[in-house]
Amino acid sequence: MGKLSTNGFIDGGLNAISGSTQVSICSAEPTSIANIEAVSLADNVISGVDFTIADGDTSGRKVTIAQQASVPIDATGTATHVAIDDGTDYYVTTCTSQALTSGGTVTIPAWDIEIADPT
Repeated sequence: MGKLSTNGFIDGGLNAISGSTQVSICSAEPTSIANIEAVSLADNVISGVDFTIADGDTSGRKVTIAQQASVPIDATGTATHVAIDDGTDYYVTTCTSQALTSGGTVTIPAWDIEIADPT
């Protein structure tokens, strides 16, 4: 028997991600909601308009998080991770390592999270 999922079912998970309210650039992989703030070098408020759900690049579906330009840098350090959260749940990914200096700004390019079709 084959495996199948409708777009609506996959979109449920992506809609949960789209409820995120903050994006943070972090100096280490956060291990909890509280830890995101502890390792955050820069953060920005985001909302539903910053998320677009569409067909995935290879299969399934994806949510694209819009570019965040000129995000103020609050602490000096080396960026290694990006986190989005809704105050309760969070998603973390790696980023290109980059030195950030407090008082400057940084741009977070658009990126996506993809859920593949079942195989």
